[in-house]
Amino acid sequence: MSTITKKHKEARAKVDRTKNYLLKEAVGIIKDASYAKFDETVDVAVRLGVDPRHADQMVRGAVVLPNGLGKDVKVLVFAKGEKEREAREAGADYVGAEDLVAKIQGGWFDFDTAIATPDMMGVVGKIGKLLGPRGLMPNPKVGTVTFDVDRAVKESKAGKVEFRVEKAGIVHAPVGKLSFAIDKLQENILALVDALVKAKPPAAKGNYMKKVTLSSTMGPGVPIDLTDLTPQI
Repeated sequence: MSTITKKHKEARAKVDRTKNYLLKEAVGIIKDASYAKFDETVDVAVRLGVDPRHADQMVRGAVVLPNGLGKDVKVLVFAKGEKEREAREAGADYVGAEDLVAKIQGGWFDFDTAIATPDMMGVVGKIGKLLGPRGLMPNPKVGTVTFDVDRAVKESKAGKVEFRVEKAGIVHAPVGKLSFAIDKLQENILALVDALVKAKPPAAKGNYMKKVTLSSTMGPGVPIDLTDLTPQI
């Protein structure tokens, strides 16, 4: 059983569990409640009114955050020929084909995002069972299987976030660093919420967005008033 530290108790005491906060208030609270000695990542958890066990209620997509993630994103691209050159010029950290597949089969995963041109998916498929569980498998639905390599690499470097609803109907996604200004975090959060709304499946009935909670790596969760996220929801 994990032990709750004194600092964490003090941080949790700053949150009224019976209240839903305005977005600006919530961001201010997680900043005020921070006690870690590193620049924490700010995360958003959204409970959706969908049942992802049904294919027609799956929610998946990606969004380029207007203010980035505050981290250096390492991008790997599976490509050959002209597209390999395009990937390097766009700023990809690693570019290759069978050589990268061999490295990954050997246990190497020093990258955050994987992109592939459609003609390379036969090669990439060999390591699907390695990439899939880590959320690294290229997928056309989120723009990581494409011939527009230049755009895909630049978007990933700029702070593109992929999201996918979990079995419990919750989407977790990072939206920046705690050192970001309050307005910058607000813009990123609203961009994510807007992308989730646009990804609403037609089969979803009733309340689509049920609960939104903001937190930092070490801090407490702060519930957000859904009415403050309009017109996004």
